[in-house]
Amino acid sequence: MSTSVKISGRSCHAAHGTVTTGRTIWCLGTTMASLWSSLERDVFNPQKKRLLENIRVWKTGKKKKMSILCVVVDAFRPMQPFLVKVKVDRGEQYKIAYKWPLAELKLVDGKTLNQASLDFDLQFDKVYKWTTSSFDEKKTFIRCLWKLNHRFLASSITFVNVPSCAAEGRQRSQEDRKDTAEMESQEELTVYQEMTPKEAADVLKLMEEYEPLVNNSVAFAEQLSNDLQVLDEANLRAIISSEKQVTQLMGSIDEALVEVDRMEETLQIYDELLGSVKQQMDHIHRENSLLHHVISNKTRLMDEILFLTTHLDLGKEHCDALSQADLSSPSRVKACIAAAEALSACMNILIQPGYRKLQAVAEQLIMFETLKQNFENSFIGHITNIFELQGNAQVPALGQPIDKLSAPSHGLHHEELVPYTPLMAWLKSTNPVLFCDLPKIYAQNLSRLYDREIKAFFEHAKTFLLGRRKGSLQESAEKPMGSRQWCRWSLPGSREGLQDTPDKGNVVRMLEQVLRELQPLCTAEQQFIEEFFQLSRDAADLQVLEASASKEAESTASPEDPPCAKPRSQLEEPTTHLLCEIFSCLEPELRGFVDVCNKVHPFGCLQVLVALNDSIFEMWGSSSALPSSFLNTVLGNMLLLAKSSFNKYIGSLCKEIEEAKVPSKMKGGILPAVIHFEEFVNFSEEVFRTARRRGELDKAHLRLASSVFSSINSLSSANLKVNTDMVMMENFYHIHCFLCQKKIHCLEAKKIEAKQRYSEHMEKYVIKYLGQPLEKLNHFFEGVKARVAQGVKEEEVSFQLAYSKQELRKVIEKYPGKEVKRALENLYRKIHKYLSPEENLLPVVWHAMEQEFIRQYQEFEDLIQRCYMGSGIAMEFTMEDLLSYFNSITLSNM
Repeated sequence: MSTSVKISGRSCHAAHGTVTTGRTIWCLGTTMASLWSSLERDVFNPQKKRLLENIRVWKTGKKKKMSILCVVVDAFRPMQPFLVKVKVDRGEQYKIAYKWPLAELKLVDGKTLNQASLDFDLQFDKVYKWTTSSFDEKKTFIRCLWKLNHRFLASSITFVNVPSCAAEGRQRSQEDRKDTAEMESQEELTVYQEMTPKEAADVLKLMEEYEPLVNNSVAFAEQLSNDLQVLDEANLRAIISSEKQVTQLMGSIDEALVEVDRMEETLQIYDELLGSVKQQMDHIHRENSLLHHVISNKTRLMDEILFLTTHLDLGKEHCDALSQADLSSPSRVKACIAAAEALSACMNILIQPGYRKLQAVAEQLIMFETLKQNFENSFIGHITNIFELQGNAQVPALGQPIDKLSAPSHGLHHEELVPYTPLMAWLKSTNPVLFCDLPKIYAQNLSRLYDREIKAFFEHAKTFLLGRRKGSLQESAEKPMGSRQWCRWSLPGSREGLQDTPDKGNVVRMLEQVLRELQPLCTAEQQFIEEFFQLSRDAADLQVLEASASKEAESTASPEDPPCAKPRSQLEEPTTHLLCEIFSCLEPELRGFVDVCNKVHPFGCLQVLVALNDSIFEMWGSSSALPSSFLNTVLGNMLLLAKSSFNKYIGSLCKEIEEAKVPSKMKGGILPAVIHFEEFVNFSEEVFRTARRRGELDKAHLRLASSVFSSINSLSSANLKVNTDMVMMENFYHIHCFLCQKKIHCLEAKKIEAKQRYSEHMEKYVIKYLGQPLEKLNHFFEGVKARVAQGVKEEEVSFQLAYSKQELRKVIEKYPGKEVKRALENLYRKIHKYLSPEENLLPVVWHAMEQEFIRQYQEFEDLIQRCYMGSGIAMEFTMEDLLSYFNSITLSNM
């Protein structure tokens, strides 16, 4: 027995004591209800999806990996169905693994044609094979897919091996409108929805009302059946009472159907009438479309013709200018420039390859090419003639006054060529091969002119430097430096033997003047060729060049090199190649002039180094100098050469100082090496007083100072008639005083070393000469100290035969006070004789003698007290006597 009651769109079935609604409302605590609510709450409600059906599945053959397939739709219109695969992680959390729009589902294979199977296949882009644990759940799930297919997808999904769905499909196709309405109502009922709160309250109220009967399911079912019968009777009475209204409604419907048929016939007539109009409108539309294409093609053709005739048309005046190639006047040059630019504009127009096959276009292009080639040949011939004329120009006679030296100027030559600069740029862009030969031709011709001018300039500079005729100039230049060694050690202020040598400032002034004259000459030429031959770099390339050059210069040059002294390899570029060829004789002539400057003065190499350093820094800092100036490179090479010459000169000086032999008859005083060192330092400091860098000079000072110290140390092995320590003391003292006066930072260590050496040799000198006044007494106590050092007890020394008390008394008796005073006076006279009066070392040495003599006296008294205790032996002069002796000797010789 089965009874159903319809309550608010929900059905309740009672059979055999079991009550169900939708999703079994009496089993809300079961696992299925809990899974359903968890999925809706945790997964789909946040995404605004509504769950319609779910099923537990696993991949066929892999039961361990359980998943949940869910059918959901959007909670808002338009509703779109989806199939979602949900996985359960270890924390019982649900996560969406895959999501397919149901519209992408192509096939559902139920696999239940012959026997009940738990497997089914879903085919999207690929086939997914699933297995479920319940056959009923599988049927429910497939039925849900079938209904959604008919409702949302217009039966686009194919169902195979699903007999129940096929039967439902045939039955649906055969039913009438009433059955269709009932089916749609059933579909709405089968769409699972949660009960509203009001429906749930009604059900609970019903359950509470019949609570006594709920426990007796049979009685409860009978009660529900009775209530249903009552409702059916009420429905029948309502239908019978409304029969008249139904009859009227059916009549109205019939009238409406008749009116609809009439309207359909009218519309059919209108449609037949409009059919011919539509054909005519289609024909007109096709005609308009063809006419539009014709007009568009004509417009495009006219635009292309105008483009060709406008851009490929060269004026007659331009053609005449290019054909005649008359460059004899500035106005004609300007006309040729305008014509060449117009020709380039015509030839550089981008046209389609097909246009070149047109006869008119081809003839025009051939004419352009002919004009271009003819004008190129004419222009190259004209500019080459100008180069040759400039290269063969005569050098003007050197008629400058003796007090003025000036380099030649090529401003007029450059002004003559500047108007042709636009044509050079045009030639470079149109025919780079022909253009590349012009800079070479220019360099070959102009180099001859520059050779003559630069040689004459340096000859004049040499003559002006020496103030002699050319013959004496060559004689001085060819004279080796070794033959003028006699003047190397002369003081710079002394004029002895230097009547023909220019003063020390003249060399620097002349070299600086020569460099100042060369700078505008080279700079102007470099600027001209960069502009005229289009060789200048843009700013980015120039920065890269400077950065690479500075890195290379830092790695190859010394820290004292100026930033412009770049190696030649860095400037390997077209501009430098051209300038090297143009000024091919500049570097050799400048090198020769530097050699003359080195030879006209004993310290000429020092002056050359200072002049080159200052000139390069001044040139680099000037606004007119170019960052990559060719002259800077040449001067950098000259600076390296000057440094090399200076280092060789310093090396030869050091060698001469170290190898100098002191005469055996020398009676003391300051050595020649020390005097020479002072001369060099005085002169170099005066020359470098305003110099910006002095790194090379500091190195030279250190080398010379080391050589001088080595020369002084070599006196220890010399056979001198005077005391060696005295001579070394005097020289080191002299060097120390000299360095203190000069205050040269790089020689501070040498100054300290000179003071130490001076103190050491003075101590040795004092100790050696101090033993002479009390020689025997000194020897006696030296023996006593030796015995004590050998282990003899101090109280047992007096029992030694050679050092007994009697022997001590004999030695002491030989040195009474008068004898000691006379010995000290002799010692003072001897020191006064050999010490140089210029150094004023006598008071210092005599005071040191006094201090050492007093220390020695105190030492003798201490040894007598320790080794001869109680003997009553004492010196025959006291400390007061000794001090009075020294005071009287000092006062008597003041």
